[in-house]
Amino acid sequence: MYSLKVSYLCKHYSQTLLFKDISFELHPGEVLAITGWNGSGKSTLLRIIAGLVRPTTGKVEMFFKGESIPKESRRRFVGMVAPAFSLYEELTALENLEFFCKVRGIAYDRKSCLAMMERTGLSENAHKLCRNYSSGMKQRLKLAQALLHSPPLLLLDEPGCNLDSKGMKIVENIIAAQRQLGMTVIASNEKREVDYGDRVINLSE
Repeated sequence: MYSLKVSYLCKHYSQTLLFKDISFELHPGEVLAITGWNGSGKSTLLRIIAGLVRPTTGKVEMFFKGESIPKESRRRFVGMVAPAFSLYEELTALENLEFFCKVRGIAYDRKSCLAMMERTGLSENAHKLCRNYSSGMKQRLKLAQALLHSPPLLLLDEPGCNLDSKGMKIVENIIAAQRQLGMTVIASNEKREVDYGDRVINLSE
């Protein structure tokens, strides 16, 4: 049983304050939405939770059965999708997933990767070079790689970016399935995506 605790997070760059005193707890089955004006720090907050950026003050803790997970190990339990994350254009979609498995220390399972591509509607294009993918297909592939290791904590930064209605249905299904597996944090200004949250934190307030 995993849980997440965020305590009094503050982040500023030089003299610019992004946000302060952000605190919340998240438990299995819950979805938290983070919204706010562009530049309010939504993406930065997700990156802090993922352990990719250090907060100015405050802390992020993740627990398993009440025991704290060491900070250096936390990334293994997190799956993240973000516009800034890149794919390797010279590799096929399936080769990208294989690469992400190696980076995360997951044993590569071709069958599982193909099943994930089926889940995100990419199975017919598994052997297509990413440079030939549309922006929406690339977003679906980012979703696939974030889910490869069945993370108990899923961080979605603008998950519907470049997606059509079919793609948004995939996102909706992923969030619903994640409720059975663990926790989800969504950063977005899109009402449909914010409405997935059981609770909302508005960084503009």
